Amino acid sequence: MKAELISIGDEILIGQIVNTNSVFLAKQFNRIGVEIAQITAISDQKNVIIDALDQARKRADIIIITGGLGPTKDDLTKHTLCEYFNDQLVKNEAVLLHIENIFKKYVNTPINEMNRAQANLPSKAILLHNKYGTAAGMWFLDQGQIFISLPGVPYEMKALINDEVLPKIKEQFVLPAIYHKTIMTYGLGESAIAERIEKWEEGLPKDIKLAYLPSLGRVRLRLSSSGVDMAIIKKAVDIQVKKVIPLIKDIYYGTEEDKPIEVLIGEKLIEKGQTLSCAESCTGGAIATRITANSGASQYFSGSAVTYSPSSKTKLLGVPKSLMDQNGLVSFAVAEAMAIGAKKNYRSDFAIATTGNAGPSKVDQGQDVGTVYIAIASPEKLESFKFNMGNNRTRVIHKTVNQAFEILFRIMLNS
Repeated sequence: MKAELISIGDEILIGQIVNTNSVFLAKQFNRIGVEIAQITAISDQKNVIIDALDQARKRADIIIITGGLGPTKDDLTKHTLCEYFNDQLVKNEAVLLHIENIFKKYVNTPINEMNRAQANLPSKAILLHNKYGTAAGMWFLDQGQIFISLPGVPYEMKALINDEVLPKIKEQFVLPAIYHKTIMTYGLGESAIAERIEKWEEGLPKDIKLAYLPSLGRVRLRLSSSGVDMAIIKKAVDIQVKKVIPLIKDIYYGTEEDKPIEVLIGEKLIEKGQTLSCAESCTGGAIATRITANSGASQYFSGSAVTYSPSSKTKLLGVPKSLMDQNGLVSFAVAEAMAIGAKKNYRSDFAIATTGNAGPSKVDQGQDVGTVYIAIASPEKLESFKFNMGNNRTRVIHKTVNQAFEILFRIMLNS
């Protein structure tokens, strides 16, 4: 079974927002065994929407549309769908009551007629309850194909997918089992890894596919297979994982089950009843941001100090001025002192510290742009590492964050 994703909105086409909805939808549908045939972004114009629907139904069994369902006049999706399916809008009293309740509870401005008009919906659609917003989801069945229209607001769309759409699809169709296993590596490039595991890769069964997923400072190896019996598929993939790990054991630091590494770190900390803190200079709080974006982080994250200036390193972390004068702000010694200070101040089991020159010019005793030091203080010892992350400021920061998580995770696995 194939699906096509259509995102409606000029804000996507002009680069004003990133189309994260399609990424989420692709993952969710892949998990239940629905293949994504194509992802399309289009403008909010009637003729463009109709053409996209005509093209999509040639390729897919399920067409999912996101966006264009707001209260303003430029949101044309439901009107266009009425024309496409030879339908008309009718007032839905249950949806109207839901909209009015949202305004009473959560909105300071009075409800107006444009808001109430969101309860006027196509008569042929099965309505999908949007518990977080005023735009109802819509499900159409036409000539054996399913058309689903959802609001573009990410948290509203995600709730509708999880609560309404996926259960209905799984209820109505027999879907294949799909299994992915992702091996995480660091410190070696894609081509070097491919050369090392070449014979193993050549011996993979035909129904198991390998994908290389390089990103900043790491390469993930994803094994995928599909079939009727999940137990058989999983066993076959896991056998291949066990075969390849000895070939990359020096760069291997675990497997990823569609979870970011910071989530895996959090799970391990909770499992062991341990805590983590940060002292950040060149990353400017980016590590803490990644950690605290996950619910439940307060169970294991003690806190973070963004010590960008020399004086803040001394005041907040106790890094001696003489140490910085002697070694430079970007150095092993300062990174280690920062990690020790964070671990002590926050009374945590682990601490991450970063200091470096993200650019664009040389600073601090001539350290090259991209030079970064990462220190990890654990219950057992203190370790520090030096890297050159390149000459692009944004990439230096992102690579440093990824590298810090990967080093911490490896240390946790080995402790």
